[in-house]
Amino acid sequence: MTQQDTFFILAPVAEGRAEGLVSVLESMTFRPGFANPDNPLVPFGQFDQLHMARFFLVQANTWRDIEAHGQTPRPFRLQLAFLGDVDGRRDVFLRELVTRCADGLFEIFNHCEGVHDGTDLLRWMDEHNVEEAANYVNMRGRTVSQIREEAALATALRDELDGIVNAQGTADPFGLHRHLVEFVGRQKASGRLHLTQPARVTWREWVVDKIDLVSVPLLILFLSPLLVLLLPLFLLRLRLAERSDPEILPRPDDDRISDLGRYEDHDVTNPFSAFGDVKPGLFRRSVTTVALYLLNYAARHIYGRGYLTRVQTIHFARWVFVDDKRRVLFCSNYDGALESYMDDFVNKVAWGLNLVFSNGVGYPSTRFLIKGGAALESKFKRYLRNRQLPTQVWYKAYPGLTARDLARHGEIRKGLEVRPDGARALRNWLAKI
Repeated sequence: MTQQDTFFILAPVAEGRAEGLVSVLESMTFRPGFANPDNPLVPFGQFDQLHMARFFLVQANTWRDIEAHGQTPRPFRLQLAFLGDVDGRRDVFLRELVTRCADGLFEIFNHCEGVHDGTDLLRWMDEHNVEEAANYVNMRGRTVSQIREEAALATALRDELDGIVNAQGTADPFGLHRHLVEFVGRQKASGRLHLTQPARVTWREWVVDKIDLVSVPLLILFLSPLLVLLLPLFLLRLRLAERSDPEILPRPDDDRISDLGRYEDHDVTNPFSAFGDVKPGLFRRSVTTVALYLLNYAARHIYGRGYLTRVQTIHFARWVFVDDKRRVLFCSNYDGALESYMDDFVNKVAWGLNLVFSNGVGYPSTRFLIKGGAALESKFKRYLRNRQLPTQVWYKAYPGLTARDLARHGEIRKGLEVRPDGARALRNWLAKI
């Protein structure tokens, strides 16, 4: 299976350079936030291994909220984030990126501290790369090339099927399938269609994956006697914290909501970024760390086949600790409008959100990490909106395609290569086309 990786470059913006940086980032876009794939600084569209990428400014809009916990607020320097999801290894991609786009990257990053004439950009980016605490991929191993090839296949099959039905009005699913198989064979022979075989999982990858799969359950089993003893103390400590932690949920400013809206809905998919403080103290920091570790484990072994619990609209998502685990940055790429995205979580997986986000300063009150919280819809949406950050530059390698489209195209290809069993299954397959 093709290895996939991420990068997350985070660096402080130099004093007095923010306005110039915003202007440079705006020069890379067609519309607010929507990247020109052929922009002269970083022509994203020239990198066939790059799924999605973004540049955005990270600022702590709610950094003073921690005063409600009796803590002295810690200012957070404005920082530039550059992140993406790639096929293959991160270091290989970044090396190619620097080789081909050194001048453009320098024009962007020279607004950050530590970048000047003669700076080794590859080394500088590696030093400023932040490992995520948890990472979700909609379909692990599905490459950019595979997505594009299967989209072209689906389009060609739809056009051919429409022509057959309009000309012949045939309803024989077996005959239609046979005709489409022959049609694709001719298209491939002529070079009009390409269907690269996905890389298979190697024996070594399989072994490593299975060891990783069983490691967490075995550790929990080994520690279960201790965990059973500690559980009552943990629940008591948790409830004391939940009962005393303040909610901080002011109504978001209308002008700010309007400004955020400028960067949304330029494609069927949108980026989302949010940044906030973790509730103070070792207890909350430890709970957040464990929750994200388990989330990352689940994303690797349970939710890497098109679903994040019951939510099917997310392409990629990641959670990153910042500032010595005092803050968390969340970034995702999702289909549809933000309102429907938030509704998906509220209605389908509020408990899952609570496990992580309830450790954030100001979050709606929860009970035992699961109840309340995101289920309190209006409060939860205020919480997210107050921490949301605009994305100044966002790129997607396959605009116009949703996660469901990608899954459907994969099913179309599978049905072409292995004929569905029976007339009903064939009709269902043809309906996907």
